[in-house]
Amino acid sequence: MDDENIKDLDYFVDIQPKKKIEFYEAVLEGLSLPQKTISPKFFYDERGSKIFDKICDTPEYYLTRTEIALLNDIQEELYSLVEPGSAVVEYGCGSSIKIKALLSALPEPSHYIAIDISKSHLILTAKEIASNYNNISVAAICADFMEPIEWPEKASFESLKRLAFFPGSTIGNLRPSEASQFLKYVRHLVGDEGTFLIGVDMKKDAEVFNRAYNDAEGHTADFNLNLLHRMKNELDADINISEFSHKAFYNEKLGRVEMHLISDIKQVIEIDNKEFPFEKGESIHTECSYKYSVKEFSELAKKSGFSVLKNWSDKRNFFGIYLMKAI
Repeated sequence: MDDENIKDLDYFVDIQPKKKIEFYEAVLEGLSLPQKTISPKFFYDERGSKIFDKICDTPEYYLTRTEIALLNDIQEELYSLVEPGSAVVEYGCGSSIKIKALLSALPEPSHYIAIDISKSHLILTAKEIASNYNNISVAAICADFMEPIEWPEKASFESLKRLAFFPGSTIGNLRPSEASQFLKYVRHLVGDEGTFLIGVDMKKDAEVFNRAYNDAEGHTADFNLNLLHRMKNELDADINISEFSHKAFYNEKLGRVEMHLISDIKQVIEIDNKEFPFEKGESIHTECSYKYSVKEFSELAKKSGFSVLKNWSDKRNFFGIYLMKAI
């Protein structure tokens, strides 16, 4: 990373995986499965991140608006519940709107560390926070947060209370077993005195989900299909993108929204002389987004090393925010 790009940050730690190799291996492995599957973490290249920002502005996608409004509503309570001078660690920093709402609500936060796999997005967010909060030390870690991350050696504030922040209901993209493992990683990073503020999408009427993940402007479809563009551009895949369609639906039995890329015809994707045949109607499963009741998420948190100090939801009970303490 060019020093000029990070000069406003206290430090930058790059433990980003070799994305092209990882993406190549994940695609070849995923397309070889009986149910072809590619992890949703590969949505977020630079183009994918920009498309997701558009999704957040659609009238159907309630999650971002609801979470931001809820964060603003609970600012006074957060001020009284969070230790003054805490170090804030944000997982998966996207738009800076949410972290600004949080930092503005906390009693004199001393440090902010942003963690994200998308280096360009990460640096932009961290630099924006540095320019807006002159009294806060700002740093960035480029990493896959689904792997364990140690407290940076350059962070010389071991004694401070740590507050992890994970907005956006991204926890729902993980299978319950993966979500539990991730929560354990967070528990390790924040330490015995740490706390964790997390956004979680709640169970509700299936039609609300089906509208949210099939917006009329087609941004979610573009977001999903961007995986195929990445395969074509980065892996030199021989693929007819126009013959795939976006499909998203709520699987009530499993309590999750599923996203798929459906092959509209019988066809073959070829990558590096390897062929992956598709029957008409066959899909690549690209995302699960699990939804939780308060009881379900509280039980998951407890199994993973956290107890819920307080939880909030909007008037419609669409979205929940949980403040949890390490146990």
